[in-house]
Amino acid sequence: MDSKSASADSVYVSSAVSTAAKILVVGHFAVGKTTFIGTLSEIAPLRTEERMTQASVQVDDLSGAAEKETTTVALDFGRLTLSEDLVLYLFGTPGQQRFVQLWEDMARGALGALLLVDPARLAETFPVIDLVEKYGLEYAIAVNSFRPELRHGEDELREALDLLPHTPVVYCDARNQASSAQALITLVKHLLARVA
Repeated sequence: MDSKSASADSVYVSSAVSTAAKILVVGHFAVGKTTFIGTLSEIAPLRTEERMTQASVQVDDLSGAAEKETTTVALDFGRLTLSEDLVLYLFGTPGQQRFVQLWEDMARGALGALLLVDPARLAETFPVIDLVEKYGLEYAIAVNSFRPELRHGEDELREALDLLPHTPVVYCDARNQASSAQALITLVKHLLARVA
């Protein structure tokens, strides 16, 4: 699944694939959505990142992400083949409020959303939860553990984010393929349980 080792043949979806599913990877600004998709995608991911300039200083809150130099301005896109006949398309949304107009189109046809959360910036998650719920998407929470010392317990997170009891919570590191895959598996299991 390493996108760097994808061969020219793997750029195209196999003709045996009969089912495709769209999953959104969402979260607030600088939570790791681009990294998550890049870690899992079997193809070189499409990224629409631009360098942050002085114009964004008054708009983007870099507290908690001072080292961030680029930002997604449209979407991230990756692909993950689950079986010979099933492929997942991963769409990452931009995290800033000024890009919210993209959500309606991106949410259309999505089976669900994996909502990445930074435990150091939980308050920034509420507008994203509102959008996911506005568009009627089932979702799972993936706590992107940048710093293990900030790890909150699941009950504490559920209470802080006011989550429904059936909403899955999983901890992950968006830089780690196995950890990211487990977060995605958690979402897929949740989606299957909700339609069963």
